[in-house]
Amino acid sequence: MIKIRKSEERGHANHGWLDSYHTFSFAEYHDPNHVQFGSLRVINEDRVQPGQGFGTHGHRDMEIVSYVLEGALKHSDSMGNGSIISPGDVQRMSAGTGVTHSEYNASQSELVHFLQIWILPKTIGLAPSYEQKYFPINDKRNRLCLLVSPDGHDGSVTVHQDIRIYSSVLEKSSSVTHTLAPGRRAYVQLASGAAEVNSHLLHAGDGARITDESSILLTGAPEAEALIFDIA
Repeated sequence: MIKIRKSEERGHANHGWLDSYHTFSFAEYHDPNHVQFGSLRVINEDRVQPGQGFGTHGHRDMEIVSYVLEGALKHSDSMGNGSIISPGDVQRMSAGTGVTHSEYNASQSELVHFLQIWILPKTIGLAPSYEQKYFPINDKRNRLCLLVSPDGHDGSVTVHQDIRIYSSVLEKSSSVTHTLAPGRRAYVQLASGAAEVNSHLLHAGDGARITDESSILLTGAPEAEALIFDIA
């Protein structure tokens, strides 16, 4: 079964410096039909104005993954990490027993556009930790690239939950297939472009809940970047 979540159906908040779309309930947006999907708690599509950002704030017991689509995001945290996150980078911060951090647009002239993803950890009270890795676009082009996993398989970023995140950058009419193990489900998020997901056409910002399916077929229509969340 596939349930499409159109981009315009998501929660939306425009604060001037931040334009944010919420796939699941977040902050002042609450929809009892879209609170979370398994351990996948948040997919926020954020656009932050030049020089603006999220001041220092805290988190606990959450796996936070940042995936930049355009521009550059400047990160700093109470663990002593400081970095610039650019397209191709995947950053994971495990908040665990508590961490503070800030995120700012690293540019004074260009927008930063990124996905902020929150995953509920399997175990609470973990020590905070941080990881960032770069995945070249050729590793994603017309194939599935594993970005996030519970065991760091194939050089992926490690999270404390049984979830895997894949990216595929599809050229026109190119296809990839992802097989779902029995009992698992998936969420597909179109980061850019347009693609067919098991014959359903999705555009940038659209998502799809997938349950009771054995596989997912993604086809560029004409081209797209898609993220697949394979969830226990």
